[in-house]
Amino acid sequence: MERTLEKLDHGWWIVSYQHKLWLPRGELPYGSAADFALDGLQAVEIGRWRNEPVWLVAQARRQDMGSVRQLLDEDAGLFQLAGRGVQLAEFWRAHRYCGYCGHEMHPSRHEWAMLCGRCRERYYPQIAPCVIVAIRREDSILLAQHNRHRNGIYTVLAGFVEVGETLEQAVAREVREESGIAVKNLRYVSSQPWPFPQSLMTAFMADYHEGELVIDRSELMDAGWYRYDRLPRLPPPGTVARRLIEDTVAQCRAQYE
Repeated sequence: MERTLEKLDHGWWIVSYQHKLWLPRGELPYGSAADFALDGLQAVEIGRWRNEPVWLVAQARRQDMGSVRQLLDEDAGLFQLAGRGVQLAEFWRAHRYCGYCGHEMHPSRHEWAMLCGRCRERYYPQIAPCVIVAIRREDSILLAQHNRHRNGIYTVLAGFVEVGETLEQAVAREVREESGIAVKNLRYVSSQPWPFPQSLMTAFMADYHEGELVIDRSELMDAGWYRYDRLPRLPPPGTVARRLIEDTVAQCRAQYE
């Protein structure tokens, strides 16, 4: 429940607006509300980290507003809470008024939802399901450089699930569209909340089945089969993409070394 902060309120501070995050000195603020001039503002506790509350303050600061990507190297639990805060702040900002009747809305006291006092409509934060898949062919893994990544990183293929699709159908379609190949032996691995902007990554491993590699230039800058011991620059540790690559490398090492 939202309340007014007092000077002695203590914990981790997620100050967010328009998908941005306040990161003074490049890190998530930790300390008392008075330390960061947050006392008197409205905040809500969205979780706990290392036995300390994690607070969300949905507002912008004049300086040091950055991306939650800057926290990728932090512990996965803290990164996940920061992502939750950024998504909730944007959810509240985008749902000030009811999409059905136009009446002003208010947050629920019992769950992450926005309520309309006129037509009784209830809105929840939207989560976009995505699939991400590591594809192995003998001693190699398919890695691609995406157009949206300008840092030279090569990673596995991924995409959004479309209306009416199963996760398995989405994997087959995305792989075919982006690379021209077909896969087999699809196995679920893990999932990861991914706040860019509000996704849930569902991770799979698969084996190459057939087809020639023909990439979709509107999505990928480059792609190729990379031997497990000769890999390009990879996504950072802590991401589900990196886990998929490392799991595939481990399988290759067990078979070929």
